[in-house]
Amino acid sequence: MMRKMNVAIVGATGAVGTQMIKMLEDSSLPLGVVKLLASKRSAGKQLSFKGEPQTIEELVADSFEGIDLALFSAGGGISAKFAPEAVKRGAVVVDNTSHFRMDPEVPLVVPEVNPEALREHHGIIANPNCSTIQMMVALEPIRQVFGLKRVIVSTYQAVSGAGNQAVEELKQQTREYLAEKPVSEWTADILPSGGDKKHYPLAFNALPQIDVFAEAGYTNEEWKMINETKKIMADDGINVSATCVRIPVITGHSESVYIETEKTATVEEIKALIAKAPGAVLEDDPSQQIYPQALNSVGKKETFVGRIRKDPDEEKGVHLWVVSDNLLKGAAWNSLQIAETMYEMGLFE
Repeated sequence: MMRKMNVAIVGATGAVGTQMIKMLEDSSLPLGVVKLLASKRSAGKQLSFKGEPQTIEELVADSFEGIDLALFSAGGGISAKFAPEAVKRGAVVVDNTSHFRMDPEVPLVVPEVNPEALREHHGIIANPNCSTIQMMVALEPIRQVFGLKRVIVSTYQAVSGAGNQAVEELKQQTREYLAEKPVSEWTADILPSGGDKKHYPLAFNALPQIDVFAEAGYTNEEWKMINETKKIMADDGINVSATCVRIPVITGHSESVYIETEKTATVEEIKALIAKAPGAVLEDDPSQQIYPQALNSVGKKETFVGRIRKDPDEEKGVHLWVVSDNLLKGAAWNSLQIAETMYEMGLFE
């Protein structure tokens, strides 16, 4: 049995960081010291861990002395600066930002899909984009049996994926709508992307932009799904396209996924694969109006899959509806699950 593990959570006060704390409370890891790290502005404040008050410390390079595992969720710039410092001091980093995801030296891991990639780490493991993660959980069992040629995904993403301030802005816009304020007077300072020129209200709306626009008219979020899918599946030949949309849901990403398999599969065969796949839950009975819903996914670690049906015109085409809690499986839980998988594989020894 390994000695107790000292763990640091970087970005402990954020939407994902607070969920990491909750996930760690129930973790199978043998915990020793737990450090909660954040900016100088948050240092000195207190959060609860296992019912006990825990003082937040300012993030500095020496914060990682004696730390075995560092869970990062504080923005790409913070990860770029401090993840190497953590590794230098002996910690294994699981990073929830996009900074390291496409680095060829950094494994990009969904534990149900490619856990063996963890053996190739050099101190840093990247947690994929939230929307990519849940899609991988749903598609990998199908790919293993029938192969995959093409993936076209349209996402319906919750506002919590943009952070706590975006959630509060949506709530404020909802209040303004109910107070019958003109749309032109609603508060809109964050979405669709804090770093872009214009901002639009999300309440009672749908914004077909997540992150800023990049090459070929796709946003960064869409390119993340495209490139990360190919890296996780270790298949540059698979055709992937994405349209990412922000909707006025607090938590729980939904996805409409169209796939074309290499071998013909029946709906019954795909349902059977999903039903027994690790981390996936089949919710699919149209006769009883049973299908995955974002509201029902909140607080759950699993990925829910339903509305499985054949394309009417393409023999090898299949449609699925995929839903998951973006703060848990899409972020905090997948990060901790990576650490637990590494522990089970003996990679901390």
